[in-house]
Amino acid sequence: MIELRHISKSYRVQHGINVVLDDVSVLFPSNRNIGILGLNGAGKSTLLRIIGNVEPPDSGEIYKDVIVSWPIGFTGGIQPEMTGREGTRFISRIYGADIYDTENFVEEFSELGRYFDMEVKTYSSGMRSRLGFSISMALDFECYLVDEATSVGDRRFREKYRSAFMERKEKSTLIMVSHQASTIIDFCDMAAVLKDGKLVLFDSVEEGMEVYGENISAEKRH
Repeated sequence: MIELRHISKSYRVQHGINVVLDDVSVLFPSNRNIGILGLNGAGKSTLLRIIGNVEPPDSGEIYKDVIVSWPIGFTGGIQPEMTGREGTRFISRIYGADIYDTENFVEEFSELGRYFDMEVKTYSSGMRSRLGFSISMALDFECYLVDEATSVGDRRFREKYRSAFMERKEKSTLIMVSHQASTIIDFCDMAAVLKDGKLVLFDSVEEGMEVYGENISAEKRH
C-alpha cells in the first residue's frame, strides 16, 4: 500500500507558478498495477519522483508499507565520478543486497561492456538509463516505479527490458507512466488520470482511458 496525503508540488516558471500536484490524496493498493495517464507537462514524472523519494513534495506526506524502487532509469544516486561497477556496489550496499550477485547481474544485463568500468559521467543518457534500469532489475522491490519516457537503448534492449518487466509483474506491482495506451493496457489493471494538479484513480484501465481520451479531445478543442 502506498498512500499520498495532501501532496502538493509547484515550480516557479517564467510567467508565475506552475502547480503540478494540488493537495493530492490517494491510496494505491498493493495488489494492483496502476498506469498514470496525463497530458505532457501534467506532472506524471514528478509524481513518480516524489513517490520514489527522489524529490520532496512542497507539503503533504507519503506512507508506504512496501519496498518501492526509485523511478526506473534514474541514476541520481550514483556519483558521476563513480564507475558503473562502483555505483552498482554502492547501491547494492544501501539495499542490503549481495554485492557480487548484483554486480554480475548488472554487468551482464546492461550490456555496457568496457564502459561498466568507466566513470558514469562519460556515459550517454541512454547508457545511464540502462545502468539505472539494470540495477533496478537486480534488486527485489515490491513495487516498481516505471517512467516509460526514459530511454533504455535500442529496440532489442527495449524488448529485453519489456520481458524483464513481465517477469517482475508476477511477483511485484507496478506504478507506470506511459504515453502509449497499449503499454498501459499490457501492464496495468488500474488507471489514474492526472489533470490540473488533481489525481483521480479508476478501478479499471478502460475507465481511466475513457476520461483521458476526453481530456485529449478537450485540449485539442482549445
